[in-house]
Amino acid sequence: MDITSSKFEISNSDVKKCPATCYHEYAFIGRSNVGKSSLINMLTRHKGLAMTSSTPGKTTLINHFLINGSWYIVDLPGYGYAQRGKEQQRQIRRIIEEYILNRQQMTCLFVLVDSRHDPQKIDIEFMDWLGENGVPFAIVFTKLDKMSAAAAKIVTGKYLDKLKETWEELPPVFYTSSHDGRGRAQLLDYIDELNQLPTMTTEELSYINSTDNT
Repeated sequence: MDITSSKFEISNSDVKKCPATCYHEYAFIGRSNVGKSSLINMLTRHKGLAMTSSTPGKTTLINHFLINGSWYIVDLPGYGYAQRGKEQQRQIRRIIEEYILNRQQMTCLFVLVDSRHDPQKIDIEFMDWLGENGVPFAIVFTKLDKMSAAAAKIVTGKYLDKLKETWEELPPVFYTSSHDGRGRAQLLDYIDELNQLPTMTTEELSYINSTDNT
């Protein structure tokens, strides 16, 4: 799949205010500083589309980017940033959970994992929560350029082995680098495949919108 256009559309903290379309949505999430914005910019080849920062925890809203005028990339707030106050942590958690559990247009959630680190409890617990709630997701290992192929295979293997302790079948897994473009074609091919799935009808969307306003 070729991305010919990408543009920022809207930011908000309320899932009910997300775009009222039937388009497929692909949301990206991970621990703070995992490289979400850089990955989105790499996928779209639109430098600066998603704002990057050396300071973790900057994304605090649901950000929609319209791709090819027909589907969305959604940048969700990162989880696990300890420097946020407890109240802000609760707000971020609410935003994340309400979008993931209630946004019926979300076709797949891409969970980003920093390939340089051993399995993190917060990542494993988050994926388990997704499984318990029947949320379709895929794992995206990031920053593969930061280590040798042998080291990357060992560390990412630990993550998958940890998941296999409780999962009968693993979700799709992708290996990426925003620096050298690794994994771009595979991710976009997967999204293209999912884009062929039926979307909601306008009648179903109208019904959802009407119930949200009651």
